[in-house]
Amino acid sequence: MLTIPQQSPQSTFEETYRNISSLLLSATRSRTLRSGIQLHAHIIKLGLQTIPLISHYLINFYSKTHLPIDSQRVFEQTLIKTSTTWSSVISSFAQNELPVLALQYFKKMIAFGVRPDDHIFPSATKAAAILSSYDVGRCVHCYAVRIAYDSDVFVASSVVDMYAKCGRIGDARKVFDEMPVRNVVSWSGMIYGYAQLGENEEALWLFKQALFERFEVNDFTFTSVIRVCGNTTLLGLGKQLHGLCLKLSFGSSSFVGSSLISMYSKCGVIELAYLVFDEIPVRNLGMWNAMLMACAQHSHTNNVFDLFKQMESSNMKPNFITFLGILYSCSHSGLVEKGKYYFNLMKQYGIEPSDQHYASMVHILGRANKVQEALAIIEEMPMQPTECVWGALLTGCRLHGDTELAAYAADKVFELGSVGSGMYVLLSNVYAAAGRYEDAARARKMLRDTGVKKETGLSWVEEGNIVHTFSAGDRRHFRSNEIYNKLEELEDEMEKIGYVADTSHVLKEVGDEEKNMAIRYHSERLAIAFALITFKDDRPIRIMKNLRICGDCHTAIKFMSKCCGRVIIVRDNNRFHRFEDGKCSCSDYW
Repeated sequence: MLTIPQQSPQSTFEETYRNISSLLLSATRSRTLRSGIQLHAHIIKLGLQTIPLISHYLINFYSKTHLPIDSQRVFEQTLIKTSTTWSSVISSFAQNELPVLALQYFKKMIAFGVRPDDHIFPSATKAAAILSSYDVGRCVHCYAVRIAYDSDVFVASSVVDMYAKCGRIGDARKVFDEMPVRNVVSWSGMIYGYAQLGENEEALWLFKQALFERFEVNDFTFTSVIRVCGNTTLLGLGKQLHGLCLKLSFGSSSFVGSSLISMYSKCGVIELAYLVFDEIPVRNLGMWNAMLMACAQHSHTNNVFDLFKQMESSNMKPNFITFLGILYSCSHSGLVEKGKYYFNLMKQYGIEPSDQHYASMVHILGRANKVQEALAIIEEMPMQPTECVWGALLTGCRLHGDTELAAYAADKVFELGSVGSGMYVLLSNVYAAAGRYEDAARARKMLRDTGVKKETGLSWVEEGNIVHTFSAGDRRHFRSNEIYNKLEELEDEMEKIGYVADTSHVLKEVGDEEKNMAIRYHSERLAIAFALITFKDDRPIRIMKNLRICGDCHTAIKFMSKCCGRVIIVRDNNRFHRFEDGKCSCSDYW
């Protein structure tokens, strides 16, 4: 409870001003809304709101308590608007995700003849970054150059960050290289930019250089680099970075925590993701979403629902990502009614479903052989169905052999214009699975005509700091002979306990023998064989794959896990499969 000192007749104006300022700064630091509002009322009663610095403190208070419109109200009521008050209100809008207002007030400020400074420019560039507006950000940068603020470390760092977030990594690097002095924001911005564009080696090299030059890194820097490890499944390096975070006292950061959870999940070590989640006492929404998504990807469906209940009891309001994770989990567990329930629950939280949520719902229904119901949902969408929505329907059609509806969905996709190669491959597979090889060939020809190449199926396994990558029928590895001998040995054991190759998954019009040979040496099998001859202990074997695992390989790996007595974890482009003693965590529903 805030205690406002009563103004005595002996109190000088300076004493009153100093006390009020001190209390207002205290309320801002503690984010105590009720106390701040009481103090604001007292300021009006004393007539101190006309003092520019008091207005600045009030604007900042409402900004920190996430009430930017109240910041705006205080600003508009301020008679004398200094560069400090302009800076405060523009920062309030930028920090509270109101980039359009931030840029509008930046423009107004210039029109009023107030010169931007090293506090105002970073807020304007941040607003441009939120909008991913390269043109606007470039205009702000040009203005900074014009009035000779471009070499200021804070302005230049914010420009680097803005260009990186707009995906203009070349512009960001040019500004970065020309900076006479760099700070943690410029280093972090560059690392984030490379990580976002998938230029992982460059991101890691820059991080290493920052450490070598003894620059202080922060939790945002670690977040970007750890995400690189997750995207490239570099578990060993990720663990080293986790240790460094703990050493530098960033282990309790919820931003670092969310990236660690995601990294461990993507590397197939869900146990460590749980450990990170449990050890961080203060969790932001990003952490909750990361853990929920990790559970969904690893088929820990009940934990997904438990986490959502914990979020509600913790007064943590879910967002659109939360519901994407829940719908994803329902889709891969066949929970149609649960999926419908959570899809409808979104509106109670004021969240309008996006095309991704509709795609998830179509996926749930399509996989459950309710393709007509899925089509009805598409037809009722309040927005134009996107490629991912029609793709979800196509997947359902492929699973249940509905080639007529698949062709209709494909026509709708192609009406959208340019589409990814995966859509042509999916349509080709639908036709091939139904024995319509001429139609399948026509779909593949359409892909060739676009000039887009089909993505090559790859699997990889990490051995220390080395990543070994395999493609189907690959014989380039230096241990190739041992790998193929191990596969032959495994197949003999598998056949003895009942494995029979299912060549229906070879979607080509070729003979049975050729089909059998084509399926035996898929990339994931080669990677598993390599892991078995390399890792002699009982550690789980972790294989990463860029495409969906085929049905026969899924069956084969279940037999492999039983024959070799090892846990085999395979991450394909959709989810994780944990094979143990002849069973898979997905319960054959994927």
